[in-house]
Formats: sequence, C-alpha cells, structure tokens
Amino acid sequence: MLAAKMDTLTMGSFLRHVSLRHPDEFVVMVLDGAPSHRASFLHVPKNMKLLRLPPYSPELNPAERLWEELREKDFANRVFDSLGVAMAQAARGLRRLEQSGPALQSLTGWQWILESF
Repeated sequence: MLAAKMDTLTMGSFLRHVSLRHPDEFVVMVLDGAPSHRASFLHVPKNMKLLRLPPYSPELNPAERLWEELREKDFANRVFDSLGVAMAQAARGLRRLEQSGPALQSLTGWQWILESF
C-alpha cells in the first residue's frame, strides 16, 4: 500500500489493509508517537492492538530491525535506476518477511511486546 501522505485517514486505511490480509490472526502493531498513530478518531480493527512507544525511543521499535533486515538482504550492494524500482524492491522484501512468520517473529517478537497483551 503506497500513500502520498501519512495522515489519520491513511493510517486507518493501512490498519484495515493489514487486518484484511491477516483475518485469522491477532496483530500487535508497535507505533511511534506520530499524530496519525494517536488520533482519537483512528479506527483500530478488532483483530489488532496498537502499542505506542514512549517518545524518542527508536531502540524499542521492532520496525528498526525490519529495516536492518531489508537493507542487508534486499538492498546491499545494489544501485537502483529510480525511486520506483527501489520501492518495488522494498515491497518484495516486505512480502518475503510477511510470508515467513517464524523469521518475522524472531526479528520483532521481543519479550516486552509479547507480554504486553
């Protein structure tokens, strides 16, 4: 899902998209404090829980480990002809991670996250 901007409406669409792609799973999504992540009117699907990180704590964000994995496996030693080609490569890498539950869990299933719900 690509978006030109990130606002509450776009965030809600993203959450619906994730929920529909994983209808039989309970999704715990860790988020930073961006305004679109904490708006009072943001609709959170029933099969999802949002965990908000404290301010200025990127070391607690499991998404940072995902980006490290993508950089290492999908972007290392590559030059892209355009931003569109790089974005397509990122999408392939994210699909690879999505399809490998155990690998994804090993990167993001930190104890404090698993114990939080």
